[in-house]
Amino acid sequence: MNKFNKGLYSNACQCHSPNFEPRPADSVISLIVIHNISLPPFEYGSGCIDKLFQNQLDKEKDAFLQSIAHLRVSSHFLIERDGLCKQFVSVNDMAYHAGVSCFRGQEKCNHFSIGIELEGCDFEPFTAQQYNNLLILLKDLIQAYPTITAICGHSDIAPNRKTDPGHFFDWQRLIDAGLPMDRNAFQAA
Repeated sequence: MNKFNKGLYSNACQCHSPNFEPRPADSVISLIVIHNISLPPFEYGSGCIDKLFQNQLDKEKDAFLQSIAHLRVSSHFLIERDGLCKQFVSVNDMAYHAGVSCFRGQEKCNHFSIGIELEGCDFEPFTAQQYNNLLILLKDLIQAYPTITAICGHSDIAPNRKTDPGHFFDWQRLIDAGLPMDRNAFQAA
C-alpha cells in the first residue's frame, strides 16, 4: 500500500516549511540523504528545529540561533529522539537540505534526493525509536519511489563540509534490513 499522497507521508506529522521549490522537470528521485541536527547544538526537544525549517527561529533565545536565523533551509523529514516523524516538505518537491553536494558525479543533490534529519549529533548514539521509525520510513519511501537506488550520509555527498550523521550512526542496521546501500560508490565533489 502506498503511504504517500502527493508526496505527503501518512505516518508523519505534517509541518509546513516555506523553504522548498519544485524539483527540476528532468530530475528523478534516486537518493536518500541522512543527516543529524540539534538546536541549540547538543540540545534536544527545544522545538528549534521546526522553527528553523519554518523561518520562525527566535534569534534572541541563543547566540548560536542568532547566527543561523537568516538561513532558509529545510528537510523532507525529521525523526525526533522519541521516534516522532515529522514532514516539512512534500517528497515531490525539493527541500533545501544538501547544499553544495555531489553523488556519483552528479552535483546539486537536492534536485534528486530526499533529506531525512535525525535529532541528534555526531557525538552520541541515536535512539532505538529513531532507528525503528527510520527503517519504516526508508522502506515505505523505497516502495513508493522505486527509482531510489542509494542511501547515504550528508558527509558522503559533502565530505569537506559535513560530518553527519556522524560515526555513531549504525549503518549496519540499514544493511541488515536489506536497504539499497552503496557505501563504496560515492564520488564527492
